[in-house]
Amino acid sequence: MHSADPAPLASVYERVRRNPKFHELVRRRSRLALLLSAVVLVGYYGFMMVVAFAPDLLQTPLSDDSSLSVGFPIGAAIIILSWLLTGVYSHFANGSFQDLTDEITRETLQ
Repeated sequence: MHSADPAPLASVYERVRRNPKFHELVRRRSRLALLLSAVVLVGYYGFMMVVAFAPDLLQTPLSDDSSLSVGFPIGAAIIILSWLLTGVYSHFANGSFQDLTDEITRETLQ
């Protein structure tokens, strides 16, 4: 069994790494991922802190005749926020990030 010569592949990787658009892609993608992660983590851990240190706030009924507490819609909103932020990331990943990736690929393979 023959293995392919790794030199041409290493050359392609090196050209990608030297491309300024690759560095732009990494910077933009990392910034977005960190921002979206921070939003989710702050929301989730903020909710957990309220559960730990002020549970009475979350036990408050939504209305006088309601059996649902305030904590239920807040918890559901955190889950929905996570889904929405996943959609935001997918929008960028399949849009401008993919366009930049395509440009890098074209330039590298020339």
